[in-house]
Amino acid sequence: MAKIIEPTIFELSSPGRTGVTFPDPDVPTTKLPQDLLRSDLPLPELAEVDVMRHYMHLSTFNYSVDGGYYPLGSCTMKYNPKINEDTARLPGFAFTHPLQPIETVQGNLALMYTLQEWLREIAGFAAVTLQPAAGAHGELTGVLIMRAYHKSRGDTKRVKMLVPDSAHGTNPASSGVAGLEIMQIPSDARGNVDLAALKSACDETVVGLMLTNPNTLGLFDEHVEEVIKIVHDCGGLVYGDGANLNALLGIVRPGDLGIDVMHFNLHKTFSTPHGGGGPGSGPVGVAEKLSEFLPSPIVGIVEEGEDDQPPLFGYLSPQQTIGRVKAFNGHFGMFVRAFTYIAMHGPDGLRQIAEHAVLNANYLLARLHKTYHVPYDRICMHEFVAEGRVEGSDVRALDIAKRLMDYDFHPPTNYFPLIVHEALMMEPTETENKGTLDAFADALIQIADEAKATPDLLHEAPHKTPFGRMDEVKAARALVLCCWLPEDYG
Repeated sequence: MAKIIEPTIFELSSPGRTGVTFPDPDVPTTKLPQDLLRSDLPLPELAEVDVMRHYMHLSTFNYSVDGGYYPLGSCTMKYNPKINEDTARLPGFAFTHPLQPIETVQGNLALMYTLQEWLREIAGFAAVTLQPAAGAHGELTGVLIMRAYHKSRGDTKRVKMLVPDSAHGTNPASSGVAGLEIMQIPSDARGNVDLAALKSACDETVVGLMLTNPNTLGLFDEHVEEVIKIVHDCGGLVYGDGANLNALLGIVRPGDLGIDVMHFNLHKTFSTPHGGGGPGSGPVGVAEKLSEFLPSPIVGIVEEGEDDQPPLFGYLSPQQTIGRVKAFNGHFGMFVRAFTYIAMHGPDGLRQIAEHAVLNANYLLARLHKTYHVPYDRICMHEFVAEGRVEGSDVRALDIAKRLMDYDFHPPTNYFPLIVHEALMMEPTETENKGTLDAFADALIQIADEAKATPDLLHEAPHKTPFGRMDEVKAARALVLCCWLPEDYG
């Protein structure tokens, strides 16, 4: 397949073209020091319109949630309503600074306080911090809170974190960064935490269990209350990975189940932008006994209002705080977007989000489970995992994923979770309609037929993209950070 080679901005350069013409200065000029000037730097010469068209053209190669469906399991890549962006750009939010005097940012603090209260109520916790910058950062914050709790009780022998094999991959990483030992707990035949294995692992050295529920198989643990009780009975705490909260909104509150600490992914469940390196946002909610260990500061009411006047908001510091985990107050723009999303939906709308996400996932599962083997074939939550194999063919999950690109679909998550061979993890989210889901299912069914009749078509896919199949291992290990350098510049 011929590859489309796009000209670089340097190759488009033409001597004498300029993008900006500055007026003559009306103040005295001075020469720059010679050591700051580089006469040998070959900057491209283009008009503004050339630069704009070049980068606009390159942007059309990107796949975005505004342009197409993302079936990425575990990631919850839902459409971001544009009203969220409008509110985040209101001058009172966009042009303020956290170092301003408290009395000049009362609206910002009121929004943060209200968002804390809403998240606390949605998930059933006693208190919430907004500081963590992303989901994994929220995990680390939660693990540090768990460790501080045990240390405050003089329980220093607790050094072990239990992590099910169906958990998110960041769970063991966050525990490891916090200096804890990791012990993996297997799943049973139904995709739940294996109770016997859990009981044998629980002892006086356990800090806690990091539980993803629904798990990465897309399944709600059928014994979740017993799992939590087993860990509590040995003195441990239970961390809830809140990345899959999209399946539970308005239906189950993790805090009511006995979860002690949990992070929220605002860039998943609450529709703030996702991907591209951030910014994300990973607030953390805790049970009452952990509230004094939250990062400082927390936005709170420092003076009650009188005579119908609003209260004065300010910063509070928990007595046994683990300290600050993020500069200032976290990613404020994400708070505005999440606040808008929750306010627009209300309690009934949040429940509908979960109901429709679960309905969409089960509809897609019903369309595909006869074509692709689903090892844990029971009612799923917001996502499910199939095996990317076709009987009578040597194609793999990667081949199927690459072929989907020829049908103008973004591939689903590949090879995760690790406990499913050739895993294809699919999450439709609630924002996709039946027509989109049918088109996606039809493409996967057609690809299965192709795998039997013309497997090389899949082995060599994609065929329609500007570039063919990449060597992904080489791309990760042998980075090329500059695509063009003139010969005379080394």
